[in-house]
Parts: sequence; structure tokens; C-alpha cells
Amino acid sequence: MTARIDPLGFAWGPFAYSAGQVLEQAVAATKSLDQDKLAEYMHKASFKTVSGDFSFGEDGEWSTSRMLWTQVQNAQPNNLEQFRDGSAQPIVWPPQARTGTLIYPYEKARQK
Repeated sequence: MTARIDPLGFAWGPFAYSAGQVLEQAVAATKSLDQDKLAEYMHKASFKTVSGDFSFGEDGEWSTSRMLWTQVQNAQPNNLEQFRDGSAQPIVWPPQARTGTLIYPYEKARQK
């Protein structure tokens, strides 16, 4: 039985794979499995992953926020295919990643 919570596979898969890529790159660079050495390296390095390029700050969080805001727009009921290309759920923030414009107030989106 599957949970059927992410039928398109966008939510968790890429980030789990990216975590493995970060670990692989850190192990290759340090030639070690020592957690302290890996952590020290991870706080200084940049990583290229399937989820994009990023680095960690001193506190262990991403050095630059990678949070995205999306808004479901003009979606049709019972049509999962419309979400495959992102057109029904554009990124509305941050500006450098934006693929659509926020419809506000949302009542205007419901009128379309």
C-alpha cells in the first residue's frame, strides 16, 4: 500500500538524493568518514546537487534561503497532469526564481 501523498515525486525525492550527493562530495573531499571532519568541510564548501547549488552557514542552515512560495492558479479538478510543467502552480517568490505573478487578493484568482 502506498501513501499516495506525492504522486509526481517532487516533494521529497530530490532533497533526499541531494543529501546523499552532499555526503558523497564531502567524503570524497576529506577522504574520511569522521563526522567532525565532514561537518567542518560542509560548513566551508559549496555543493552541486539535483536540487541546485548551495552551501551551509556557520549554524548548519543554508547560507542563502531557498524557500519558494507557490500559488495554485487556474487549476482544473481531477487533472494531475497540469502540475507536471509547473504552469498551474507558479513560483511567486523570491523574485529571482519567479515563474508567475501572485494573484492577490485570492478572490480574484477564483473569478478566472
